[in-house]
Amino acid sequence: MTSSEFNLLVETTLAQIEQSVETSGADIDFETTAGILELEFDNGSKIIINRQSATQELWVAAKSGGYHYLWKDNAWRNTRDGSELFASLSRYVSEQAGEALELKP
Repeated sequence: MTSSEFNLLVETTLAQIEQSVETSGADIDFETTAGILELEFDNGSKIIINRQSATQELWVAAKSGGYHYLWKDNAWRNTRDGSELFASLSRYVSEQAGEALELKP
């Protein structure tokens, strides 16, 4: 994929994450700056979703660890276990928010 296609895909994905957080009803603050989406929870913990243009990946830093996602088969897939980004984010967000939440694209 070209650099332009990657950047458009990342922007679309970050917007989908923001929309999903908004509609979840959870009290999670978020801000996107220069392609970095930061989710902040009441307990002060954060999840950071960041583009890595050189490798064409999305990187996620959560309390549970750091994860890399590559666009494959029409979804962002974890480079280690193949899990899908939104399913994984639902787990990370639930852990840090202290309540079950589901994020959907």
